[in-house]
Amino acid sequence: MSTDGPHGVLVVDKPAGKTSHDVVAIVRRLLRDAGLKGWKVGHAGTLDPDATGVLVVALGRATRLVTYVQAGRKTYDARIRLGATTSTLDASGEILTEADASGVNEPMLCEALKSFVGDIEQIPPMVSAVKVGGERLYLKARRGEEIERKPRPVTISDIVLEDFVPGPRAEAAFLVTCSAGTYIRTLAADVGDKLGVGAHLVTLRRLASGRFGVQEAVTLDALMELGGDRLGEVLLSPAAALADFPTRAATADEVVDVAHGRFLSPTGVPGPVALVSADGTLLAMVEDQGSQARPQVVLAPAGQEGAA
Repeated sequence: MSTDGPHGVLVVDKPAGKTSHDVVAIVRRLLRDAGLKGWKVGHAGTLDPDATGVLVVALGRATRLVTYVQAGRKTYDARIRLGATTSTLDASGEILTEADASGVNEPMLCEALKSFVGDIEQIPPMVSAVKVGGERLYLKARRGEEIERKPRPVTISDIVLEDFVPGPRAEAAFLVTCSAGTYIRTLAADVGDKLGVGAHLVTLRRLASGRFGVQEAVTLDALMELGGDRLGEVLLSPAAALADFPTRAATADEVVDVAHGRFLSPTGVPGPVALVSADGTLLAMVEDQGSQARPQVVLAPAGQEGAA
């Protein structure tokens, strides 16, 4: 495989009706048509097919950075409908229970939303991509299976109510800022349970994922118009993609050492640190372990990918 293709991150505005994998497949096809068959493409932070908004797609050596890219906080614009629960916790599923939500007013809803701010636990929905017993939950759900799932810790940093329409099927729109791994459809259902009338997610748009916002995202139509040979025009470099992490400039000796996976002198900073060359190129992500900094992910210089 050629090593002179694109290495970096695309911030895509995913449309409804496409899975995250569909977006990756489209980018792969664009690259293949540009002569880069088999070029590495991956995504950070799955979005449900009906959801829209920021999906970060990594290309080439940047696929090694997905763990770091998807670790940041997420911001969503969500709309829920009270008075009905569904099999999928969103509008695509079958209605399971119904209740009159006319008794819910805005102060009650605000109080319910406020109760979920902070460190909480969520049970992953059966339609999620979480693996249990080596198989994705959504595959089990397609067979009609329902299995016990362990709750997972997540953090809801903030919830801001944007709109409330009262009635038997009251609807509410709110902004949610949360940790990676938070299920907004589960939050919708839990809010409905808190209010005693049930609820499900109607629409969801991811406005931000880490440092990547929807205002800088590129639509799929725009990507297809550019084609694989011009993706570089909207590609963020690996260093730019991880600009929120602490940075350390590598010495000449460290440039050689890190390319061979050798330990370096400690950074003195807790957590991952971006090691960059004199020209700002991301060389590796390193992390202190005892009295040394250990390379966690190494990005070989262009043309020397096999050394990484």
